[in-house]
Amino acid sequence: PVGKGPATRRWLPSTHPGLAPGWGPSNASPGDVTGLCSVWPCHDPALCLNTVGGFSCLPCPAGLWGAPVSGTGLSFAKTHRQECSDIDECVDLPDACTPNSVCINTVGSYKCGGCRPGFRGNQTSGCFARKSCSGLTFNPCDANAYCTLERSGEVTCTCNVGWAGNGNTCGLDTDIDGFPDRSLPCEDTHRHCRQDNCVLTPNSGQEDADGDGIGDQCDEDADGDGIKNVEDNCRLIPNKDQQNSDSDSFGDSCDNCPTVPNPNQKDTDSNGQGDACDQDIDGDGIPNVLDNCPKVPNPMQTDRDRDGVGDACDSCPELSNPMQDDVDSDLVGDVCDTNQDTDGDGLQDSRDNCPDLPNSAQLDTDNDGLGDACDHDDDNDGVLDDHDNCRLIPNPNQRDTDMDGVGDVCELDFDNDAVKDAIDACPENAEVTLTDFRAFQTVILDPEGDAQIDPNWVVLNQGMEIVQTMNSDPGLAVGYTAFNGVDFEGTFHVNTVTDDDYAGFIFGYQDSSSFYVVMWKQTEQTYWQSVPFRANAEPALQLKAVKSDTGPGEYLRNALWHTGDTAGQVRLLWQDPRNQGWKDKTSYRWRLSHRPQIGYIRLRLYEGAQQVADSGVILDSTMRGGRLGVFCFSQENIIWSNLRYRCNGKYALPQHWPTHWGRFWMDVLTYQS
Repeated sequence: PVGKGPATRRWLPSTHPGLAPGWGPSNASPGDVTGLCSVWPCHDPALCLNTVGGFSCLPCPAGLWGAPVSGTGLSFAKTHRQECSDIDECVDLPDACTPNSVCINTVGSYKCGGCRPGFRGNQTSGCFARKSCSGLTFNPCDANAYCTLERSGEVTCTCNVGWAGNGNTCGLDTDIDGFPDRSLPCEDTHRHCRQDNCVLTPNSGQEDADGDGIGDQCDEDADGDGIKNVEDNCRLIPNKDQQNSDSDSFGDSCDNCPTVPNPNQKDTDSNGQGDACDQDIDGDGIPNVLDNCPKVPNPMQTDRDRDGVGDACDSCPELSNPMQDDVDSDLVGDVCDTNQDTDGDGLQDSRDNCPDLPNSAQLDTDNDGLGDACDHDDDNDGVLDDHDNCRLIPNPNQRDTDMDGVGDVCELDFDNDAVKDAIDACPENAEVTLTDFRAFQTVILDPEGDAQIDPNWVVLNQGMEIVQTMNSDPGLAVGYTAFNGVDFEGTFHVNTVTDDDYAGFIFGYQDSSSFYVVMWKQTEQTYWQSVPFRANAEPALQLKAVKSDTGPGEYLRNALWHTGDTAGQVRLLWQDPRNQGWKDKTSYRWRLSHRPQIGYIRLRLYEGAQQVADSGVILDSTMRGGRLGVFCFSQENIIWSNLRYRCNGKYALPQHWPTHWGRFWMDVLTYQS
């Protein structure tokens, strides 16, 4: 073509980005905002071409769709704008992702995630229907047990609540501690087929000091020395002479510091010598007087901030804080505690390896400083997680002999922690293998109150049972393991007919002002201290979200006692409509599911084998993960027995989650990760 002046048109080759072959003004180029393009008639200024007296819009960017727009005149340019809408590849492209996998549409693109519920595999090997127990030709489980099919295809059987055994054979378990009332004819020598040595009192460790077949928990003379437990200063060790040199309530025969009073009998290094008289409490070879972490082993004595407190036990290792003040009991010293927590998972941003995505567990499998929750290659083997058949174990060759979508190196032990998935409390976290509350933090919720003493915790059964012996102020025993999401269950039993107050458990603990508590009182009662406000307790089982403006003290104390909301302290999320209190010397089993990533909470309670309460689905995101523990308030002789927690997987959804919600949140979680 031939022309004169600025209106001369020239051919635009097909290689021009985003523009099909055609005509354009000789002086125009994408992004020219002179002329009518200056009023922005196109989706983006870079898509606009000025023409003689008019304009023309280039096609919408990849991943977007819109009708062609061109015209002349200022009025037309202002009233006819190019609209570019997102193309949903997950709908329009049936093969966008591997069949039966999660497809997430994004603006201008899409993302492929893991397999949908009911399928296993990945984007590389494909997603195959997951085998189910219902598809087995033979059900190996007892009629009072349920079947679970592990990742490896291994079938495991577990007795229902109120029953105990090996799963293949189950018998009645009155006290719900994991042992049947009568011995079972199991084909193997499974420990949980043996008769319970305390049929009516939970004792999941089956401790029997004198070997008389009666468990310590229900034996009036546990050590068989002829002196009843209530009078014996060594309940579990025979000592007829009751010699007690230091007069601390523990006789010399069982006192780990017989000449130094130490009523708590604390023995940090478990060497048989109590901390009160041990010259090297942590057993690291450094005497206490020279040790900058006397209760935490640290033979190197590293102390970066030179405050006299070693890094191993310093709540602010990079800022001097010799007093180690931690007013909110979150294990972060006050001088470095910012309380800035963008994702609400209990870890302040400066200490969070995924500050924008809730991941209380802080798991970082490849130790690259980026948490697994926001790391697209958790094991750093060069294969992205969505395509990796062993996400936590390096296997660049992706060998999968049986073609089941799970790589050979992680078939039976997904996290490579030497504990088979079937018995692993956290099969996708090598740092947690078994339920264990032997290490715990005591949190006093009314530190200034003097009406009662502080709780006294006794841990049994290798950390799977806790007993609180005193009529005490409100307090918590909190484990140190934090969870992104968890299934937590245990047996609750008040082993006395004395008093009628509160007991329960906590989850999502982040600090002494932020946690969820499940609590239960036996009878209705107004708290005896009406200051700072009148608090009335109802007997119903309750689930509360604690978010206290004041922290531990009289306000939080009364708010916990009170059934209902207390502004600035506690919100009541659910109350059992039966409005019934717990019964003396009766065992109850709770089952809690918490998925903080999506704000899902569900609580169920059993009395014997019968479910008696169900909160239904509760949606609350006050705490996006945290630690677990137990709670007491003014009630003595509480047993929390047969405690069990289990991490849920990266995309695990709770049982009974509504199907349509499940699909939606699976998509959301996959996109976030």
